[in-house]
Amino acid sequence: MKRVFRNLFFGAAVVVVSAVVAGATAYAVSGTAVTAANASGETPLITRLASFVPDGDNGYADLTYAAEKSIHAVVHIKSTQNSKVKTVRRAPDIYDFIFGDGTGREQTIRTQPRVGFGSGVILSADGYIVTNNHVIADADEIMVTLNDNRTLPARLVGADENTDLALIKVESDSALEFLPVGDSESLKIGEWVLAVGNPFNLTSTVTAGIVSAKARSLGVYNGGIESFIQTDAAINQGNSGGALVNARGELVGVNSVLTSPTGSYAGYGFAIPTTIVTKVVADLKEYGTVQRAVLGIMGATVTAELNEEKELGTVDGVYVSEVLPDGAAQIAGIEEGDVIIGLNGKKVKSMAEMQEILAGLLPGDVAKVKLLRSKKEKLIDVELKNVQGNTSVVKNVDLEILGAEFKKLDDKEKRQYNLSAGLKVTSVGKGLFADAGIEKGFVLLKVNGAPMHDIDDLHKVIKKANASSEPVLFISGVTPSGRKAYFSVELTK
Repeated sequence: MKRVFRNLFFGAAVVVVSAVVAGATAYAVSGTAVTAANASGETPLITRLASFVPDGDNGYADLTYAAEKSIHAVVHIKSTQNSKVKTVRRAPDIYDFIFGDGTGREQTIRTQPRVGFGSGVILSADGYIVTNNHVIADADEIMVTLNDNRTLPARLVGADENTDLALIKVESDSALEFLPVGDSESLKIGEWVLAVGNPFNLTSTVTAGIVSAKARSLGVYNGGIESFIQTDAAINQGNSGGALVNARGELVGVNSVLTSPTGSYAGYGFAIPTTIVTKVVADLKEYGTVQRAVLGIMGATVTAELNEEKELGTVDGVYVSEVLPDGAAQIAGIEEGDVIIGLNGKKVKSMAEMQEILAGLLPGDVAKVKLLRSKKEKLIDVELKNVQGNTSVVKNVDLEILGAEFKKLDDKEKRQYNLSAGLKVTSVGKGLFADAGIEKGFVLLKVNGAPMHDIDDLHKVIKKANASSEPVLFISGVTPSGRKAYFSVELTK
């Protein structure tokens, strides 16, 4: 009798468990059916406008509206570097040490064309598109493919290495669909987002996840501005320059970086927030270069160890390790050892957060800096300066400002001057070279210490100098008669 009762009890238990499993399966199927119905375009208006709407009792976020709005505004970008003739120096071998000077021989080679792929986000109906600088860097040709499969050539409006952002422009006979720009500062940890782009050259790909963290700094931009949004939405190679979108269908970030031991998605992706993107795009559109506000300090995020060592009285903020001479901070009275804990009414917990706030300001703006000095709070007004140490507009300087034309030395000229490389000035018109007294026939050997092998070398040095506190070119070379000569050319004239 006991055995019969036990068997009946066991059978009942199996029935109960089976019912629970069946219920769970039906729940999952029901949830899938609801999601599919929503994707068909019959979603109620309230669902389209809300960032999270429980549909029935399943509690799932409906991201179909955001996805539909995004895929038409995210484009595929193909950047091509054409084949070029370059002079390279081979590594020295034993013959160079025996018969030469031991430095290796120069060799002229033709490089292979290089093609890269990425993504971009249409910001306006007239064809302005934001992407990553590393997607289009050094490109001779940029082609944009829209979601309707139209392919359009693009021109570069401007690029900024410090934030890894670039602005390009396409011309279209019809107005283009674009993404409205949202406020990344209002994003909350745990909020649903979509990553939209072209991973592995696959167009119009949408992945979903949440905001995992904000104001992340990874050190990937070599001293550039980093305050990433971290997300677990899948970001892979080819997603660079694509859109991070909130559930309302607004752009909140530009996907840029993935961290992975394999080079593919491993759970972490990073996007540049729109608090930075908006300012950079506006500057590139108006000036061709970013008007960056500089505080004039060197520092680091406060840690528990640093607080204990220096007795700072806080574990949040930016510790000022050095105040740069004649910079905005020194003029305003900020001192070494101060801890910046706020900027323009916003809390500052890390260097990344401070950089993000500064990225939205202009040279000449007066920033209210809240700091701790000897554990006491102090509020200081600081007039921000640009990278050149003043509040003037930084111009987009290129080779044209020099007022000269150049060419690489050919083999005959190298033998004539007994040089291995150099750039020869082939003509001088109105511009900085004429003002400095540099004449036709002068050969540039080094500019700001960098050897001049081709015109790209000069272009890079000019860009770097213009974005520094010393916008000057220090030029060494030889005159047509073979005499050594030295010039300094100020880029701010």
